Amino acid sequence: MPISQTLKDYLDHEHVHYEVLPHPEAFRAALVAQTLHTPMKEIAKVVVVKADHRFVMTVLPASWNVDLHRLRDLFISHHVRLATEDEIKRLFPDCEVGAMPPFGNLYGLHVYVDRSLTEDEEMTFQAGTHSDAIRMRYWDFAALVFPVVTEFHRMPSEVW
Repeated sequence: MPISQTLKDYLDHEHVHYEVLPHPEAFRAALVAQTLHTPMKEIAKVVVVKADHRFVMTVLPASWNVDLHRLRDLFISHHVRLATEDEIKRLFPDCEVGAMPPFGNLYGLHVYVDRSLTEDEEMTFQAGTHSDAIRMRYWDFAALVFPVVTEFHRMPSEVW
């Protein structure tokens, strides 16, 4: 499966510079980072959550986790949970599950980016497949997506 056609068409239409990085099939961000020789903090992962009755895309460094309690407060929602695989398949029909690009705007989702991703000039993310990534400037991404930038991460060692 090639990179998400929706994403490719959008980036090409907007004349944004990006680099497609083919890599051996990888289902974990740590392995993607390792095969691309990229620091984990520069690999952006997408986590889709359902806040009450709406889906929201969150984007954060691959080595961190989403803090659902912070998101509940941020969204002023009673219930925030991770989206299921079936829900993700429906939301991103041209992507492999777990390889969605952080362009929720292309799929009708609001995008929230953890502030820590704004600290690096570039970001790398899965391009709709488990064997292709895209590297581009963070500010180009932000100019296309207009994400809400806030803090909602939890370090892997943090306890609820």
